Amino acid sequence: MKKQKNSIVPAETKMGRKEYERELLKLQVGLCELQEWVKQKGLRVIVVFEGRDGAGKGGTIKAITERVSPRVFRVVALPAPSDREKTQVYMQRYVAHFPAAGEIVIFDRSWYNRAGVEYVMGFCSKEEHRRFLELCPVFESNYVTADGIILAKYWLEVSQEEQGRRFEARIEDPLRQWKLSPVDLPSRSRWYDYSRARDMMMAATDTDAAPWHIVRADNKKRARLNCISHLLSLIPYKKVHKETVKLPKVSRQGAYDDQATMEDRRFVPEKF
Repeated sequence: MKKQKNSIVPAETKMGRKEYERELLKLQVGLCELQEWVKQKGLRVIVVFEGRDGAGKGGTIKAITERVSPRVFRVVALPAPSDREKTQVYMQRYVAHFPAAGEIVIFDRSWYNRAGVEYVMGFCSKEEHRRFLELCPVFESNYVTADGIILAKYWLEVSQEEQGRRFEARIEDPLRQWKLSPVDLPSRSRWYDYSRARDMMMAATDTDAAPWHIVRADNKKRARLNCISHLLSLIPYKKVHKETVKLPKVSRQGAYDDQATMEDRRFVPEKF
């Protein structure tokens, strides 16, 4: 499969907040239009987000979902498997969250945990890792895309230097410390182990049926915009015609002073 190299905008090239918000708003309008198209056509879409720890997956997902309906765009971020789930077929707990008609499911990390953190941290055996890389492309081509599900896979790649800056910010900022999971700091010290795991994963699962799309993520704003723009380009959609909405007048039938009846209720103190 021929790879297409994109031109690189240096990460240090800053994007102003106003420019970013202006471009993001345009893309979010597109996401709302895509949402209506997916509902009307009964499409099923899966978007997988993987990448380095600290690469900005959460921020990108938030930018995608903040102005659309959670009934159409569902985010799945599964915790570590329970003892019962560990005895299931590996893909079983992920398949349970696959989309029905008219839904877009975003996996904030996915079945590719087995190719990354589980393999590097020793949470699975080498044989389990080998079998995953062997069977995953078969699963995706025969049971996902062949069944009509649109599958988009994104890998967010961040440099060593930028990851270090982001981890330091998390350590120092009490509002960000919750982002540091027990595997984040080991992922820093085992950078090259994760690089090799990434390379093996890409070699085995970057297929014509389900290709990987790599997002350069040292610049968070540009990464979000580039990713959303690309996602919109993957799914051909048209603006759905909707009937003009007219706000109805409040009926006066049965009218009464409905604020007076609230006077003795418990209101939240208005401190602001």
